[in-house]
Amino acid sequence: MLYAFCQSHGVPHARVGKLVVATSEAETDKIAALYVQGDANGVEGLRLIDASEAQRLEPNLACTAALLSEETGIVDSHALMLALQGDFEACGGMIAFHTPAERLLRHGSGWLVVLGGRTPGEMVCDAVVNATSFSAQDLARCTEGYPPERVPKQVLAKGNYFGCPGKPAFTRLIYPAPVDGGLGTHLTRDLAGQMRFGPDVEWVDELNYAVDPARSAVFYAAIRRYWPGLPDGALVPDYAGIRPKLSGPGEPAVDFLIDGPPAHGLAGLVHLFGIESPGLTSALSIAEDVADQLEA
Repeated sequence: MLYAFCQSHGVPHARVGKLVVATSEAETDKIAALYVQGDANGVEGLRLIDASEAQRLEPNLACTAALLSEETGIVDSHALMLALQGDFEACGGMIAFHTPAERLLRHGSGWLVVLGGRTPGEMVCDAVVNATSFSAQDLARCTEGYPPERVPKQVLAKGNYFGCPGKPAFTRLIYPAPVDGGLGTHLTRDLAGQMRFGPDVEWVDELNYAVDPARSAVFYAAIRRYWPGLPDGALVPDYAGIRPKLSGPGEPAVDFLIDGPPAHGLAGLVHLFGIESPGLTSALSIAEDVADQLEA
C-alpha cells in the first residue's frame, strides 16, 4: 500500500532490499523463525540464503546465514506526512496543532472531545481515533466508559542512532538478529545514500532525545559482528527516537494493540496502543483496520 501511495503522490522512496543476518548458530535459528513467521503473514520476497550468497550480494558483510527481504524499502518520512496531510485537507479535514485532547465524554451516539492548549474548547464528533503515541494510555484513562483494566502499561525504549559519513559500504539495509526489546543495531541508509546505525535499546523513564557520544563503544562492538571493516572513529552521534512499547526488559515482545468497538463495545472509539516501528510504514494498513473496526 505504501509503495502505491508513494508512486501516486510523488513521495521519494526506493526499494533497496534488506538482509537480516546471523553471526552464530543461535542467531541462525532466530532468522529461520522470522522467515517462518513472515511466510505465515504473507510477506512477499522473503528467502533464506547462506553466507556465500549473502557475501556475493554484500561483499563487506560477515555472517553465517541471512534472511533476504527483497521488498524492503526506504521513504522520505517528512514528504510522506505532508502528502497524507494534503490528502486529508483535500477531503475537507482540518488539523488543529497545539490543541491536545484532554478527555473523551459520551455524547448521544457520538463523543464530546474536551480540548486544551492555546485555545481550550469542546468538539462533538461521531468517532474518535486515539492515535496519540506516548499519550494514548493517558487519554484512554480519561475516556468515559472505557474500562481502565483495558489500558495496557507503557514502557519507553529509547533508540540512539550514529551516523557514518563517507562512501556507503552496503547497498541494502543490514539488520542483525533481533535482540531483547528491539531489532538490534542495524544499518539503514537514507535516499542520499548516507549510512546510519541504530537503534540500540535504552530503557528510559522520560522523553529525552540527546544522544550520548559514549554509547558509540557499544555500537562499534555490535556493528563489527556483521561489518568487521568498520573503521575506528567512523561513527558520529546523529539522532534518537523513543518507542512507546507495551513490554519491558526481559519480557516477550508485544505487538501493536488496536482496541476498537468489536472488542470493547463502545461505538465510534478506537484506541491505538504501542504503535512503534514499523508503525509509520504500516500506517495505511493500520488506518484500513481502524476504519473496518469503526464500521463493524
